[in-house]
Parts: sequence; C-alpha cells; structure tokens
Amino acid sequence: MSDPTRLRLGYGLNGFTDHRLEDALAVLADLGYDGVALTLDHAHLDPVGPGLVQRVSHAGRLLARHGLDVVVETGGRYVLDPRRKHHPTFVSESGARRRVDLVATALRVAADLGAPVVSCWSGSLPPGSTSVDGRERVDRAVAALLPVAEATGVTLALEPEPGMFLERVGDVVGVLDRFGRPEALGLTIDVGHLVCSEDEAPGAVIRAAGGVLANVQIDDMRRGVHEHLPFGEGEVDLPDVLAALSDSGFAGLVHVELPRHTHAAPVLAEQSLRALRAAAAHAERLTRRT
Repeated sequence: MSDPTRLRLGYGLNGFTDHRLEDALAVLADLGYDGVALTLDHAHLDPVGPGLVQRVSHAGRLLARHGLDVVVETGGRYVLDPRRKHHPTFVSESGARRRVDLVATALRVAADLGAPVVSCWSGSLPPGSTSVDGRERVDRAVAALLPVAEATGVTLALEPEPGMFLERVGDVVGVLDRFGRPEALGLTIDVGHLVCSEDEAPGAVIRAAGGVLANVQIDDMRRGVHEHLPFGEGEVDLPDVLAALSDSGFAGLVHVELPRHTHAAPVLAEQSLRALRAAAAHAERLTRRT
C-alpha cells in the first residue's frame, strides 16, 4: 500500500513576494513545510543583478538554517524585459538566447543551492510563427541547456502552460522523446493546469507521466480558466491527485503555486498545508484501487 504521508510539501515563493526572503522562509518553516520553490526574480533572488554569487550563498545559508529543501523556478514576470511580461521566451522571434542564458544561470544557481530541479516553460508562439517554428525554437533551447543540466547534475523540467506553445503534458513528452528521454530532462506538472487544459482527470495524467515527472506544483483551478485558486475553490480532486503522486513514487517536493495571492501569503500557506494534510489523511482514497 502506498504511504501518502511520505509526500513532501512545499510552497512557491512567488506567492510570498511581499515578504523578505528570510521572513518568508521563517514563516514556512514554522508552519511545517518541507521546502520551497524559489523563483529567480527581483523579490528574493535576482538572477541578473550584481553580486549573484554572494546572494546565492546567503540564500543557501537561510535554507539550511530552516531545514528547507528547494527547487528553482524561472517564471518571474519581468525579469528580462521591464515592459513585456515573460519576454523573451524560448519561442520568441528574437532574444530567445537571453531566456536560454537565464535558465542556464538558474541551473547553476540550483546546483549551488542543492536544488535537484529547475522548472521552465516554452512561452507563447508569436503571431506569424508556425508550429514548425515553435518546435525548432524549443528544440534549439533544450539542446543548448541539456549539457548545462548534465554538467550541473540538475534536472531541467519543462512545464506545459495554458496558452503557451508547450501547452499540454503530451507536448512536453514529445520534446522528451525527441531527445531520447535523457535523465537530465523531465516534466513539471502544475495540477491546476491539468484541470484547465487536459482531457483526462489529473490523477490519470499523473500516473501516465510515469518516470518523466520531475517537479510538481499544486493548486486548485477550474476547467478552461487559467486562474490559480486556493484549495476548495476549484475542481481539483485533491485526494485523488495525492494518491496518484504517491502511487507513481514521486519523491520530490509538491509545492503550492498561488502567485496572485501574495497579499495573504501567511494565511494561504497555513490553509493550504491544512488542506493537503487533510487530503493525505484519507488513506483509503489515497491508494490506487484495482
């Protein structure tokens, strides 16, 4: 029988951007979280500002002080362009190399922090670009980043995102297949996105992902609406999702992703942990039935 209590729970720091890094980590550690997802942006760890080595060392000391594990996220909204959110991306007509360089930096930062995973997405295909263009641009980015991931020992986990070129889990699996499913390349799943965009139930998608699943974000969401919601406000069957993760043997952090609720971060972090623990307590629903 699977043991859902072994799932390790984290919280995305993109939902704590009104807090200093040291304060956010203290709050989450006090609540009982196992780790955090650290987004590289101006709020907590700016990847393009001066003194990066020293700031990474400081972040590492804080994480160690609080006994928190970490994964690294690269979805900061205005990291590379102060006027255009999330630009440039892997599939941009120009400037894609800047996004590749950012993710390469994230891989090196992750290695310094002891983070096993860096998560990233493709970006939205610009008007006038074809699906062939998108595929070529994504493959070019992955080909450039895979050697960095292998050298650092950090898994590069591609996230399907509603409205982006890599939108569904199958889109990412296609990339993994084209590269021969190397160990340094994997899949990030956002549970809410599965409700939003996939045809199958989230639990079924998670089980089908098998050994390529490297990173998990979790939140509530409604079908067809890309809005990250607190648990209980959407359509995610949380016990079934946790069952699927447990059954699949996922050993990484399952981290809450509420980037638009930073104004109420401590309250949402406490409520989210309570909801996750309550779902995990239903052991009879958190094991795969045959």
